[in-house]
Amino acid sequence: MLIEILFYGRGGQGGVTAANILVGAALKQGLYGQGFPFFGAERRGAPVKAFARISDKPILRHGMFNDADVLVILDQGLIESGIAKGIPVRNKGYIIANVRDEALIDPKNFSLKGEAKVFVVDATSIAIKNKLIVAGWPVVNTSMLGAFAKALNVISIDNVVEAIKEYFGDRIGEANAKAAYDAYNETKFFGEIRVR
Repeated sequence: MLIEILFYGRGGQGGVTAANILVGAALKQGLYGQGFPFFGAERRGAPVKAFARISDKPILRHGMFNDADVLVILDQGLIESGIAKGIPVRNKGYIIANVRDEALIDPKNFSLKGEAKVFVVDATSIAIKNKLIVAGWPVVNTSMLGAFAKALNVISIDNVVEAIKEYFGDRIGEANAKAAYDAYNETKFFGEIRVR
């Protein structure tokens, strides 16, 4: 098993941090992992990519990838604007999306190499409810890690939460852990979409 995950969000939403925490959670699960960002001239609000791999064997592959087994979309605006369509999702892959408007989950809004299972959650509302706001931006990364745990069932939510608490420490860790649990409980399977 080798799963390549691409976190696609905007600067300030915590996509890079999410990739790093996911690797920590994978290690707690007894898996291997690697996480790394792609940085250009990003600024707060600009599209940002972060990459992660998890596997049950040592990972010999390094570097970025152009298509993903799992596309985690941290901002529904990336779907609305058509930007998310630039990341191909492999056949039998997953899309985990932070959306309020489920009408956006349409095959024409994604680049599919076959079919994909789609899971949705309103991570923005969860972040706001848990007061995870930095410089006026809801930080949805830990909520989306909870959604990831629910959608793939490869890394337990308990290991995700433990990795979150280790990363952030006590007070901030507790709020982020609560957001992950909330998202885990609120994430729902939207259905499968496929190439038309």
